[in-house]
Amino acid sequence: MGGAVSAGEDNDDLIDNLKEAYYIRSDLVERAFRAIDRADYYLDEYRDNAYKDLAWRHGNIHLSAPCIYSEVMEALDLHPGLSFLNLGSGTGYLSTMVGLILGPFGVNHGIELHADVIEYAYQKLDSFIKNSDSFDKFEFCEPTFVVGNCLDIPPESRQYDRVYCGAGVQKEHEDYMKNLLKMGGILVMPLEETSSIRHYHLTKITRTGASSWETKKIISVSFAPLVLPKHSTNGKPHTLRVTTDGGDNQSRGRGSSFSVGRGLAVAGLHKRSWLRLDFVSVENVC
Repeated sequence: MGGAVSAGEDNDDLIDNLKEAYYIRSDLVERAFRAIDRADYYLDEYRDNAYKDLAWRHGNIHLSAPCIYSEVMEALDLHPGLSFLNLGSGTGYLSTMVGLILGPFGVNHGIELHADVIEYAYQKLDSFIKNSDSFDKFEFCEPTFVVGNCLDIPPESRQYDRVYCGAGVQKEHEDYMKNLLKMGGILVMPLEETSSIRHYHLTKITRTGASSWETKKIISVSFAPLVLPKHSTNGKPHTLRVTTDGGDNQSRGRGSSFSVGRGLAVAGLHKRSWLRLDFVSVENVC
């Protein structure tokens, strides 16, 4: 999927093209896209392709086309202080852009199938924090990623203001995804049109009540479908269990638990209340 806009010479040129084609429409989203060079999330030998409006995959590493990320960022209607869940968080490119908008009082969580992709995402996140000229221009909600299957989140877990799923969601999982939202929350995902035909529309769903929703189709897209969970040896599904912890100076969770909360930027120091997501399995996420 992609190819909707002309290739750019550099990141700013790519963003100019996305604006001209009206994929990027708001100042907040434009600032986030310009702050993070898409090429920094490519392997070095593939950087020359970074500014084309095309998806890229190498092994388990994947980036959607810039036009898709633009539509997603605009549809999420982000603003500071929200909680965000990224299902299939991949390289962390999208989560990092979202974190620039959420600010120090937001929550920024990602779930990813592959442990090697989680490690890649943290490498890219660390590089952005240490080396980017843009980092100090924002109050950042740092993302935290965990390995697991997004379909293993139990119904009693916390809900989020904004949710994105980066894999094609089958019709039978639509209600499951909706229930990850708080009231007034927004879910953006590639949703299967019918169970008999595997065709997806990027779809924006807003929760307007306990059991009421507004749905808007954005564009037709091509995505790999969600990976279904594996069951444990006793035949029961693995589950992701959310618990809250308190305390400072805890290490950032990398693959075994969430340790992301709300950063409080006070006198240049970041104080956090921590959220842990413990789980049994380290296999399978969308």
